[in-house]
Amino acid sequence: MYGVKELKIMDKLKIRQTIIVEGKYDKIKLSAVVDAVIICTNGFGIFNDQNKADLIRHYASNTGIIILTDSDHAGMKIRNHIKSIVSDGKIVNLYIPEIFGKEKRKSIASKEGKLGVEGIDVDVLRNVFEKSGILENDLPEENYITANEFYQLGLSGKPFSSCMRKQICKKLSIPVGLSTKSLIDYINSFVDRSAFYKVISEILSDTP
Repeated sequence: MYGVKELKIMDKLKIRQTIIVEGKYDKIKLSAVVDAVIICTNGFGIFNDQNKADLIRHYASNTGIIILTDSDHAGMKIRNHIKSIVSDGKIVNLYIPEIFGKEKRKSIASKEGKLGVEGIDVDVLRNVFEKSGILENDLPEENYITANEFYQLGLSGKPFSSCMRKQICKKLSIPVGLSTKSLIDYINSFVDRSAFYKVISEILSDTP
């Protein structure tokens, strides 16, 4: 019988795109799940590392990149910075679920109390990639939630839109505070379309 470690190595998902994470421990954890090029930003180090920025732009243009930073404020800030420095190439945003806890190697939890990529269970990480559509070379276009769909559902452009988005985030364990576009990206990366519409239905049925 194979040990758990051996099974994880055998079970790796082959990813064509280059994956961007924050730190070396994130890379170690992710390496147990995927067979791919993984680049670390070294946290906020990416803000002043021109060589690393050039490398990320190179991969974005040639293989496309997947951004998988933590779900806290710092992670979102790094994610947005990467998107701002890449002008050519395809970017896929994947998000880990918002789970509160502490990584085993740390003596105290992070400032926001959320687990980073390194603290997420490998099966959960695997699920993030499997639901993203990346393994099938992108989902059919009709399966994507669009910005227009968001508007038609009242999730953007309406006085109550912000409240509805927060309710969706709470029900689907999505990091609160994502921009509308980032929320759409998250849903298309991590949430099944039918599950999304089930939550919409629940929210509307609870509305007086």
